[in-house]
Amino acid sequence: MVTEALAPTHDVVIVGGGHNALVAATYLARAGKSVAVYERLEHLGGAAVSEEPWAGVAARLSRYSYLVSLLPRQIIQDLGLQIDLNRRRYSSYTPDPADPTQGVLVDNGDAQATAESFARVAGDPEEAERFSAFYDRISPVAQQLFPTVTAPLKRRSEVRELIGDDGLWDDLFERPLGQMIRESLSSDLARGIALTDGLIGTFATADEDSLRQNRCFLYHIIGGGTGDWDVPVGGMGRVSSELERAARDAGAELHIGTEVTSIAADGTVQFTRNGNAESARGRLVLSGVGPAVFERLLATGGAPGTPDKMPERPEGAQVKVNMLLKRLPKLRDQHVDPQAAFAGTFHINETMTQLDEAHAQAAGGAIPDPLPAEIYCHSLTDPSILSPELQAEGVQTLTLFGLHVPDRLVNAETNERVRAELLAAAQRSLDSVLAEPIADCLYIAPDGSPCIEARTTLDLERSLGMIGGDIFHGSLSWPWAEDDEDLETPAARWGVATRLPNMLVCGSGARRGGAVGGPRLPGGARVVRLELARVSTFREPPAPTARRHLPCAGSRLTN
Repeated sequence: MVTEALAPTHDVVIVGGGHNALVAATYLARAGKSVAVYERLEHLGGAAVSEEPWAGVAARLSRYSYLVSLLPRQIIQDLGLQIDLNRRRYSSYTPDPADPTQGVLVDNGDAQATAESFARVAGDPEEAERFSAFYDRISPVAQQLFPTVTAPLKRRSEVRELIGDDGLWDDLFERPLGQMIRESLSSDLARGIALTDGLIGTFATADEDSLRQNRCFLYHIIGGGTGDWDVPVGGMGRVSSELERAARDAGAELHIGTEVTSIAADGTVQFTRNGNAESARGRLVLSGVGPAVFERLLATGGAPGTPDKMPERPEGAQVKVNMLLKRLPKLRDQHVDPQAAFAGTFHINETMTQLDEAHAQAAGGAIPDPLPAEIYCHSLTDPSILSPELQAEGVQTLTLFGLHVPDRLVNAETNERVRAELLAAAQRSLDSVLAEPIADCLYIAPDGSPCIEARTTLDLERSLGMIGGDIFHGSLSWPWAEDDEDLETPAARWGVATRLPNMLVCGSGARRGGAVGGPRLPGGARVVRLELARVSTFREPPAPTARRHLPCAGSRLTN
C-alpha cells in the first residue's frame, strides 16, 4: 500500500488508547510534544474500565482488569493522579478440595491464626513457617527489581549481582518454578497457592522448560516492591479516567471511535472515523497495541521488510466471570468468616496436582474438570462501586478468574457454546466448596435475569482487540537485557524499540510491559526527545538487515 506523503502533523502519534498509552501521552504532552492518540473503542483505558454489565443495576464492575500492582508510585506522583489503592488485609483463603469443611486462611494481620489454619489443614504445624519463609526468601527480588522498571534496562549480569543470591537466582530464573516450590513447601495445597501466581493468563505447567511460568510468577511478586495486589477505589475505571484527565490537561489530543487501519514506514497512520478515511503523520509513532496487531498494521501500510521472526499468535488461557450477589454465600468451612474468606484471593481447586491435571486436560482439548479458579470480592474492600441502595441491601460483587482455558478451546463457531460450558464449569467448581449453590445467591436484574456473565478469550479479542484473548499481548519477557544485547539507542535501552527507527512501543508489548503498570517510559519524554533528534529525516527506512530488538510482550496483569 502506497500513501501520499504528508508533512508531520504531530510529534507523536499513538496507536491505541489503553491505560499504558495514556501514561505515555501525558508524559509527552507535558514535555511540550504534540501528541495524538487514536482509539478504536468508544472509550479510553483498554481493559482498565468500569462498566455496568446489567441494565438497571447500579454496580460498576471492573469488568476486565481488576487489581493494581505494577503501577509505579512514581508515575502516580509525576502525573498527579488522584488514585487511591486499598490494601487487602487477607491474602488468600484456600479450601481443601478433599475436605471443603476446612481451609487455609492467610491473614496478613494475624500470623498466629494463619499458622493454626495451616496446621489444621496440612496436618503439619511447620508448613506455615515454610510458607512464610518461601515468600521471605523471594522478597529481596521484589525490593531490588521493581525500582528498576522505571529506569533503563539493566543487563542480566547486573540484575544477578543486584539480587546477590546465586541460589535464589537459579531457583527463580534458571530452573522451572515447580522445582523451587516442591523443595520449599510440603503440602499440595500450599504448593498450589504459590504456583497460581505463575499461571495467571499463562498456559504452562509447573515444570515447563520454557520458564513462562517463572516469568509470570516474577511479575506477580515484584509489584510495588512487595508483591501486593491492591483494589483501586472506584474500580479500574477510576484509574483510566484519571489518566484520561491528566492527558487532556496536558494537551494531548484523544480520539475515540477511531480505528487505525494501517501504519506506513514514514509514520503515516491511516484510520477511519464516522465512516470516513483520514490520516495523520507522526515524527514518531508509538504502538499501544499488541505486537501481532502492530505488525499487521505495518504490513497493510506497506512498511518494508519483515521482522526476523514474526510474533507468534498470542494465546490467552483464562475465562473471566463477573457476578453480583444479593449476599455472600455460606461456606462449608465453619472456622472461617465469609467476610474474611472472600476479602482476599479465594483459591478453588488449585492444588499443585489439580493445576497440572487441569493443564493436561486442556492440552487434550477439554475444559478442565474441576476448573481451577480464584475469586475476589472487591466490594468488601471498596463498596463505592455499588450504589448506596445496593450497599444498604448487602449486595456484593464477585469476580472469578478461571485458569488453564487456552484460546485453542474456542472459535467463532463454538464461542457461544463454550462460553456456556465454561460458565457452568466455573459454577460447579465454586459450588464444590460452598455450603449452598452460588446460583441461589445471585442478584436478579430488573428484567428477571441473574447477574452473572462469562467472558471467553474470543470475547476479549472481539471487545478489546487482544489477539487470542491474551491479557499480556504475548509472552512475558524478563525485565532486563541480555549481556550481549545491542543497547545503542535510547529506545533499546528502555526496552521500547521496534524494527523501525521512528516507531516505539508504549503498551504491554514493551520489554517490561504487561498489566496496569504504565508503559516502561516513565522517562518517556526524554526517550522520545532523544529519538526525535536521532530521526531527523522522514525518508522511508530501508529494510533492516538484522534483527532490531523486536518488542517482547510483557501483566496481568489483567488481574
